[in-house]
Amino acid sequence: MRHHIIPLLFLLFASVNVSADVLVLVHGYLSGAQTWDENGITQALDSQWQRGGVLVNGPYGVRKLQPAVASDNTYYIVDLPSEAPLMLQASHLEAMLAYVHERHPDEPLVLAAHSAGGIVARIALVHNKVADPKALITIAAPHVGTPKAMQALDASRVASIPFASFFGGAPVNTLKRSRGLYIDLLPPTHGNLLGWLNGQPHPDIDYVSIIRGSDTHNSGDELVPGYSQDMNNVISLRGKSETQYTPTGHQLEYRDAAILMSVLDRLTMD
Repeated sequence: MRHHIIPLLFLLFASVNVSADVLVLVHGYLSGAQTWDENGITQALDSQWQRGGVLVNGPYGVRKLQPAVASDNTYYIVDLPSEAPLMLQASHLEAMLAYVHERHPDEPLVLAAHSAGGIVARIALVHNKVADPKALITIAAPHVGTPKAMQALDASRVASIPFASFFGGAPVNTLKRSRGLYIDLLPPTHGNLLGWLNGQPHPDIDYVSIIRGSDTHNSGDELVPGYSQDMNNVISLRGKSETQYTPTGHQLEYRDAAILMSVLDRLTMD
């Protein structure tokens, strides 16, 4: 039923005239490029944007899977090592963004990122590794950390079934492999990643925080508190982020496509 509803819903946006930009989709933890397809978001984008392919980074540089002819308003999906520490993920993303810029040198870049991918995208931005950035849109991203990160660190030391499934259904071995990432997602303090990142100057671009919950009850979701999903709570971004609210769980859902498309329509007409 949902697959019939989505195309009809986004016909509403098909007549909007947008300027030429390039969009890069960044997934979150325990996820991959396929998550944007599985939740109907790329199906919505296809009404206005040209799919540029999936980007992966390896020993021989960036490769594009699912090749397509690049045109105005092209979007790419990156595939990152989602269990890796966030600085390592950011280095992969930066290489992919350089690849995109080489092919779209005159087009401003919009980043849309889910969950921990939002932190990865901000690292790339403060590293000044994003050529001609225009906007960052984050969905349920833990910008000021999450208490679940400390719980996950504790759980990674215990091979018991109750702990094994609490963090997004991750088994114990996954928790152990992800220890560096959990450390990176601890609430900001002096000397840790978010403490450093949130104090860095950020580029003067549009910021949009898509927050799980409602504007009257900003509760967040099962993994990330609502206040952490709001980039206005980042020291360097106070008062600079637009906020949108969706009363859903942490994972991407097809209804995210509607709000994402609405934001993109406005941004690309600026």
